[in-house]
Amino acid sequence: MANIARRFVPLFDRVLVQRAAAETKSKGGIMIPEKSLGKILHAEVLAVGPGARTQTGEIVPISVSVGDMVLLPEYGGTKVELDDKEFHIFRDSDILGKFNN
Repeated sequence: MANIARRFVPLFDRVLVQRAAAETKSKGGIMIPEKSLGKILHAEVLAVGPGARTQTGEIVPISVSVGDMVLLPEYGGTKVELDDKEFHIFRDSDILGKFNN
């Protein structure tokens, strides 16, 4: 993952994330079919842009950093494929929250 973050830098206030893998097994050990799996709403931040610019040209810093676990909206973002892996790009303002470690 670190290799991708070095090669791809989002522009402005955009953030590159990779959604967490869906659990295919329940706590009791029952296999869950793919159709029953919901959308995974948390992801790890892999790369961030420099930030948005105000009308005066000042840069507004992004509220998340690389390595943060974030909560995403159910819909939105742009899906991209890099090195045969699926990633999503969201605006900083679209991210709903950040998990504390």
